[in-house]
Amino acid sequence: MSEFSDHAAKRQSCRAFSDKPIEREKLLKCVEAARLTPSACNSQPWRVLVVVDPAIRAEVAKATQQLGLNDYTDGAQAFFVVLETYAKLMPKVASISDSQIFAKGDLGAFTYALTLEAEALGLGTCILGMFDRPKLLELLKIPAGESVFLVVAVGYPAKDGVRAKSRKPLEEIHVFY
Repeated sequence: MSEFSDHAAKRQSCRAFSDKPIEREKLLKCVEAARLTPSACNSQPWRVLVVVDPAIRAEVAKATQQLGLNDYTDGAQAFFVVLETYAKLMPKVASISDSQIFAKGDLGAFTYALTLEAEALGLGTCILGMFDRPKLLELLKIPAGESVFLVVAVGYPAKDGVRAKSRKPLEEIHVFY
C-alpha cells in the first residue's frame, strides 16, 4: 500500500476530540495541501476560514449542532469553514455552462485534501454538511457572493485506533472497458 493509501485508510470521521491545542503550523499545512488541489479551468472556487479563537469556535460549534446531532463539535479545537467562491471559467467553457457547474466537485476535492493532510499530521477531522448557514454567514462576516460549503471540525483524537470501515467492495465500484 502506498503512503497515500495508508493515510486514506486511516482517515475517518472523528467524533471525540482531546483538549490538546492544535499547532498553528499544522493547520497551515492542511490549508497548503488543499491549496494545491486541482480545479476546473484552475478556477479555485474556494476560500477557507480557520477558526481557532475559543469564543468564535464555541459559536461555530453551536451552529453545527442541528436536530440534536453533532454535540461532539464542542470539543473541536479548530474548524475549517470551507467557502464556495465565484469560479472563473475559461470563456469557451463559461459560454456553454454556469460558472459554478464544476465548483461542488472542486470543493469536495479541496475538503478531502484538507482532511487527508490533517490525518497525516495526526489530527482528527469530521466533515459537517448540516449547519446553520445564516448564523455562520453573520458570525464570520462572510461577504456576499461567497457561501459556506462545508464545515470541518478539527482536533487531536481523544481515542487511538481506526474503526472498521463499511465500504462497497472494490468489485462493485469499478468496470474496465
